[in-house]
Amino acid sequence: MPDGVIPIGEAARLSGVSASTLRRWAAANVIPVRDDRWTTAAAAQARVVARMRERGHSLAELRGAVREGRLAFGFVEDMLPGTRERSVPRGEVAAKVGLEEELIERVMTLLGTPTALEGTLNEQDAAAIEQMAAVLGAGFPLVALLQLVRVYAQSIRKIAEAEVRLFHLYVHEPLIRQGVDALEMAEEMEGLARELLPLTSPLMEYIHQRYLRFYIEQDVVGHMEVDFGGMRQMGRVQMAFCFVDLTGFSRYTEEEGDEEALDLVERFIETVEATLPAEALVVKTIGDEVMIVSPDPVTLTEWAVGFLTLFQERPQPRVGIHFGRAVYRDGDYFGTDVNLTHRVVARALGGEVMVTTTVLDAIGDSAYLEFDPIGHVELKGFPRPAELFVARAREPDW
Repeated sequence: MPDGVIPIGEAARLSGVSASTLRRWAAANVIPVRDDRWTTAAAAQARVVARMRERGHSLAELRGAVREGRLAFGFVEDMLPGTRERSVPRGEVAAKVGLEEELIERVMTLLGTPTALEGTLNEQDAAAIEQMAAVLGAGFPLVALLQLVRVYAQSIRKIAEAEVRLFHLYVHEPLIRQGVDALEMAEEMEGLARELLPLTSPLMEYIHQRYLRFYIEQDVVGHMEVDFGGMRQMGRVQMAFCFVDLTGFSRYTEEEGDEEALDLVERFIETVEATLPAEALVVKTIGDEVMIVSPDPVTLTEWAVGFLTLFQERPQPRVGIHFGRAVYRDGDYFGTDVNLTHRVVARALGGEVMVTTTVLDAIGDSAYLEFDPIGHVELKGFPRPAELFVARAREPDW
């Protein structure tokens, strides 16, 4: 049998659709098949067609989608491993690697895969579980591994989504607008994807290693400084915590509309990410709010003052910064000091950088910054008032 061509029975198994239905859909030009030559790509497209039929879409609608190239996706099946691998019972994998089935189910749930609710894995799943078992066997704590799996899954899910969205916007949609034939479109997209796919893993590995080296060095330096200062507190990390948001954003949305507000938020977040000092990291974004951490409160505060000068759009950003300790879990930071920082930014006005005494003490004398005290301020949820300061650029001495 020619390379890439599979029996129709195999196509039926992969798609979950009977052979007779596959032939009927092919005859109706819902699945682009030439000379009854079935492939894994055609089977993948049949699987999508079946899902669309379950949702109530007619063959006529789907035929139009195929004609316009909107279903030209099946080529991916041929390029990604695991499509035709055999299923492995979860109990068999558990017995082989020495882990409980419940733990394997938990790992698969963290990965966000529907196989967590099924009793089987594929061969790739089994190999990944075996590697995790080896890591645990070497002494790596289970709680840390589960957090790492969750962070990997969340981050790589975003990467995969970005790859698909960008490919759709810049490759698929232009071909649709050009009116390219469905089979020709699939072939052209396959060629482009085959050029792109080999780049992704080496590029991610390269970026991962760069950041890994950087954060290992940051961690070593941070631990040494904590030890020298006699401030070690096991289970917590010392960081400068920073929240930045847009004042009056709800009113702006009401006045300008959702689309304009969304554009503003994107420009705001892009400007934050593009201007942050190297050691600072965006932890998360929630609407118009950005949470940032940095081991260095000096450069973070200097950045914040400069950022407010740079970003002059309405509504204006405001910043709250506090230097303290927090629990790190699943790529996020939790604890009283984080909550305090969130309260501090709420007391700032648009265009202000509000900081606490811990930031002031960490910075000390600065050739670039000045701090105006605003007194002790009541913060919601905290029993004692906090002394706050507005940070601004130092006026030059002429």
